[in-house]
Amino acid sequence: MLRYVTAAVGILSFIGGASAQTPSAERGSYLVNTILTCGNCHTPKGPPAAIAGKDFSGGLRFDEPPFDVTAPNITPDRETGIGNWTRGQIKTLMRTGVRPDGVNIAPIMPTGFYEIMTEADLDAVVDYLVTLAPVKNKVPDPIYKMQAPRQVLPGAEKPMPQADMADPVKRGFYLVTIGHCMECHTPMDKGVRPFDAKLGAGGFDFHGPWGVSTSRNITSSKTKGIGAWTDDEIKRAITQGVSKDGAKLKPPMGYELYAKMTADDLNAVVAYLRTVPAKE
Repeated sequence: MLRYVTAAVGILSFIGGASAQTPSAERGSYLVNTILTCGNCHTPKGPPAAIAGKDFSGGLRFDEPPFDVTAPNITPDRETGIGNWTRGQIKTLMRTGVRPDGVNIAPIMPTGFYEIMTEADLDAVVDYLVTLAPVKNKVPDPIYKMQAPRQVLPGAEKPMPQADMADPVKRGFYLVTIGHCMECHTPMDKGVRPFDAKLGAGGFDFHGPWGVSTSRNITSSKTKGIGAWTDDEIKRAITQGVSKDGAKLKPPMGYELYAKMTADDLNAVVAYLRTVPAKE
């Protein structure tokens, strides 16, 4: 899930430099530092881990046919970060992928998966990020080579009603969507993800210091997917990076961040994954 948590440009603003965390900001901290895995892309890395003191100040570079972009500095620094954005501009970007200047950011930032986010959670993310310590760190400007399609996961086209969160399967769909799991775990075909035909079938390659890792099938298939896995085996894979057979899974999944999720949220994710139609 790592590669789809970055923006081609800054996305957050510094509004008043708040320091104390409100309940909303605490919720935002939970989302940002677990299922959204924002730090996986937006925090600079130096072997073997994130660089201390540089959280959210810009990170990974994605040089691909449609664009060459670096995950931006999303701290409230006014010179190199995102300290001059308004809350409305942040939310517009998150919902639509469009900057205040009208530029469509690269879809490596999974804005198509945030349209389902509740207004309360979207506000919570902003409320948390404006409490971050400003870090001065200039990243290269994005280069857009061609227009890349922005996809929205079917069924996630509008904010989920808060009442639906009481249903474990619906809650799991919400979490898996804002975590953009199906962007990584659905193969690419001619530049788009065939969500209707191959949702969760895996098969997408990720290149990095670990070599090449291929996203696995996370459908309910008992032979190719995770249909024969126990709930605990699925949760172990998510939070520890260990497969059913005990093999260590490769990055870029943010296992250490998913490990901080609540038991209820992990149970909801599993409940939803059990409903994903089997793909062989």
